[in-house]
Amino acid sequence: MLKLKALCAFAALASAPLTLAEELSETGEFIDGIAAIVNEGVVLTSQLESQLDTIRSNAATQGMQLPPEDVLKDQLLERLIMSEIQLQRADRIGLAISDEMLNRSIAGIAEQNGVAFEEMPRLLALDGLDYAEFRRSLRDEITISQLRRIEVGQSINVAEREVEQCIADLEGNVVANSEYLLSHILLSVPESASAAEIAETETLADEIYARAQDGADFRELAVRYSSGPTALEGGSLGWMQGQQVPTLFTDVLQDMGKGDVSQPIRAASSFHIVKVDDLRSAVQRSEVEQARVRHILVQPNELIDDATARQQLEDALERIRAGEEFGEIAKLLSDDPGTANLGGDLGWAGEGVYAPEFEENIAASEIGVVSEPFRTQFGWHILEVLERRVYDNTEDLKRQNCDVRIRNSKAEEESQLWMQRLRDEAFVEKRI
Repeated sequence: MLKLKALCAFAALASAPLTLAEELSETGEFIDGIAAIVNEGVVLTSQLESQLDTIRSNAATQGMQLPPEDVLKDQLLERLIMSEIQLQRADRIGLAISDEMLNRSIAGIAEQNGVAFEEMPRLLALDGLDYAEFRRSLRDEITISQLRRIEVGQSINVAEREVEQCIADLEGNVVANSEYLLSHILLSVPESASAAEIAETETLADEIYARAQDGADFRELAVRYSSGPTALEGGSLGWMQGQQVPTLFTDVLQDMGKGDVSQPIRAASSFHIVKVDDLRSAVQRSEVEQARVRHILVQPNELIDDATARQQLEDALERIRAGEEFGEIAKLLSDDPGTANLGGDLGWAGEGVYAPEFEENIAASEIGVVSEPFRTQFGWHILEVLERRVYDNTEDLKRQNCDVRIRNSKAEEESQLWMQRLRDEAFVEKRI
């Protein structure tokens, strides 16, 4: 259960919003201490101690030396403070994670560990983990991830020329044709940093690099110095395809092999040091099965109930079978604004694009045979598969991967700036 326990421990690094009143018992006596006041919330001492225990346990399991207690405690408290700030921000904008979304995430963790969803409480208990606390921590982690996607990810734009340049740069590039297991140390530079502060951070980056070259454990250096999101996990970024590696690292990785550590990489608001823990060859070409489909959609509304919507499609189906043109009926009847004027033509698409019920009907349909009416979350449909093909989507993947790489590269910097702004705007009073 080590893999499950590691996942649970990672999820447990989030912190839930708490009010000052929650540290009082029913008699008014203090039952917990305050590690930090954060705006209208707090980080409790028990939260900090719990996370310290988790980090110590993980380090012992991995045989990793931790930094001095005061350094570790300050790093972890800062992480809890940042989690609290972000959760408060999510609450202010009305961002909430539904039980359904949370259950899907837990089901995914269960599947990765080869266990049933229903077995999770019992298995967590065997590892000394409370299921309710696990759900709370995981919900917080997902909330913060969604918040960053909304406030950082959606503000990042990728120009067509950037994608074209990326593809050109990757042609024949060894990085693009490999997969990497990377670890990472991030040293942030505040927006308002003076030249002296920048020079001080650069000197620290050079010292960390020198120590790594002399054989110091990179994981321990990451825990002690990195301000990256995976710092307390030894800086591990996990496996990623070469085309998905942030563009900031591409040129550096060209000449690196397994076990190599990069010299400090300067970015706009940070310094980075990367270690290649492992690498392997990546698949270069990809083919997918696609179908070209057209459909007619009728959406129930205040004037048309569910039964009437279905009956309209039953009538349309009879007219098509009697010889009327599918496309002409679609132009008149379909409620899909994107395809109605195209005669319902959805174009070519592979698996994973449409609603599950829609894809099930595509798979079950013969070419040129119109389906019976069926329901999806969007309303009632009939569809016709016009063609099928096996499509070489290698070039499409190149474009998609370049888009992801560019966004990831921009997101690294934008996330740091966004978090620094949140931190600067927050009222924080550390009590320890």
